[in-house]
Amino acid sequence: MFEAVEELLVEHADLEKRLADPSVHADQANARKLAKRYAELTPITRVYRQWRQAGEDIEAARELAAEEPEFLAEVKEGEQRREGLTEELRLLLVPRDPSDDKDVILEIKAGEGGEESALFAGDLLRMYLRFAERIGWKTEIIDANESDLGGYKDVSVAVKTKGNAEAGQGVWARLKYEGGVHRVQRVPATESQGRIHTSAAGVLVTPEAEEVEVEIVANDLRIDVYRSSGPGGQSVNTTDSAVRITHLPTGIVASCQNEKSQLQNKEQAMRILRSRLLAAAQEEAEREASDARRSQVRTVDRSERIRTYNYPENRISDHRTGFKSYNLDQVLDGELNAVIQSCVDADAAAKLASAQQN
Repeated sequence: MFEAVEELLVEHADLEKRLADPSVHADQANARKLAKRYAELTPITRVYRQWRQAGEDIEAARELAAEEPEFLAEVKEGEQRREGLTEELRLLLVPRDPSDDKDVILEIKAGEGGEESALFAGDLLRMYLRFAERIGWKTEIIDANESDLGGYKDVSVAVKTKGNAEAGQGVWARLKYEGGVHRVQRVPATESQGRIHTSAAGVLVTPEAEEVEVEIVANDLRIDVYRSSGPGGQSVNTTDSAVRITHLPTGIVASCQNEKSQLQNKEQAMRILRSRLLAAAQEEAEREASDARRSQVRTVDRSERIRTYNYPENRISDHRTGFKSYNLDQVLDGELNAVIQSCVDADAAAKLASAQQN
């Protein structure tokens, strides 16, 4: 079992040796590529060594138990530990999403519910910003269209990791499950009768694309400029600085009005457009791929209501995995790990079952 991992150990040792060579870092792009692969292999090699050591410990305990029966308890404990390591290693060896280590652009849009939906979009934004802060990720609001009461009609934020994350701990690896419709049940601040209302906001998460990953032909773009809306300020609402870019072959649109200059807004809009085009290409590839390569946790269907935030009961429910907890206030303060982990575990279990069938 796991004989193929021996080759990964050799590769891991070779990468460690190469990364220790100062000359390798003269080529920063290559060094980053090697460091990324090293980070991917590190948890696999660590768990495999623990698994192999557990097997040796079990054999030693069995030999001792043949002479002294009290060592049978150690055999049983060792077998339970190795069983857990076996499952952990199987999950580590499941084919990974190639975008897992990418940074993301996360967009939140108010939906049904009017001003209350915009306020909820603001709550979701704060939740993700606090979550990123707790983990140590960097965030940057790219574009924002505020509502009259302080919420957001729509807002785009870039979320970036610092350095090379371990396998499964990258920004896309954790936040890709957030895409979909988020529903809130609460008494709005504008409700005088104390009635509970239901509204929703949509979240779209796309891996941030590098320029080299997406080829964009200038003639395929229509660029429109217009006057910014929302709160005024220097150069805002006074010049045609807002930019809307339409990718004609796909109809995908990206816009930005936050920056002071038209050039800055164009650069940010292009950044969003690249990520949307990359996501569209990946989704098309997934549609053409076999079921074994698709995530059973539905992250692509943006129209699906994935989660409910119930304020009166302080309850959060994820409808894809059945996860439910009564600490909504803490989740909205950024303690989102348990909710996301339920999606990660369900996705991994589905991929593992699919891999075992093939």
